[in-house]
Order: sequence, then structure tokens, then C-alpha cells
Amino acid sequence: MRGVRKRVLVTGGAGFLGSHLCDRLVERGDDVIALDNYYTGTKDNVAHLFDHSNFELMRHDVTFALYVEVDEIYNLACPASPVHYQYDPVQTTKTSVHGAINMLGLAKRLKARILQASTSEVYGDPTVHPQTEEY
Repeated sequence: MRGVRKRVLVTGGAGFLGSHLCDRLVERGDDVIALDNYYTGTKDNVAHLFDHSNFELMRHDVTFALYVEVDEIYNLACPASPVHYQYDPVQTTKTSVHGAINMLGLAKRLKARILQASTSEVYGDPTVHPQTEEY
């Protein structure tokens, strides 16, 4: 086991990617806060982590400010499935924009490292299918 235990926030932590990241971080020994509003994620994706003392699940929407103390932030909160983002494109945009602003502000205040991710749909309809790295 490594020396320093990190406090890590995973937004979208009950989603597909977020829940798998939480698995790895808990296994690594970090203190993990999974944050999700359950728009597309589900508690079932992280239920197996509830008995771990280094895991916490919070219901919260990243479009609203959050005040926690962490060392790292993985901002994965964004509906990525066409079914979900087409159903409410305004909420998808708010999650991507306001959520990123809120998490970047939190990272700045805490001097925390942050990884920002979102659905490619926030960039609009592509003219090239499939998309290459250069696109």
C-alpha cells in the first residue's frame, strides 16, 4: 500500500464510468466521495461499496455549489447517452457548463487536481463519422 491516502471526489460516481473509477480508488485505499443526482446513474452501481469505510455516496447536482475537502476531483457528471441528453438538452448543457465551473472553482479553492470530462455531444453534431483524434 502506498504512503499517502488521498481524499477523492468523483462526480457522476453512480454512473457507468464513475462507479468503475470508484471501485478502483476504493481498492487503492483512497477516501472516496461519489457524488450523483441519479439522473442517469443509480445507487445499484455502487451498492457493493457501501460497506467500505473509505467510501461515501452523496446525492447532489453539480449545477449547485458543493463544499467538501478533497485532494483530487474527477468530474464525470454529464449525461452521455443520446436517450438522456436528447430528453433534456438544457439540463445536459447546464450539467456540463455549470458543473464544470463549480468543480473548477472547488479545485481552485482547495488547490486540488481535477480531471474534467463530458459527453462529446456538447460540441454539436460532428461532420465526420467516426471521429478521428485529429477531428
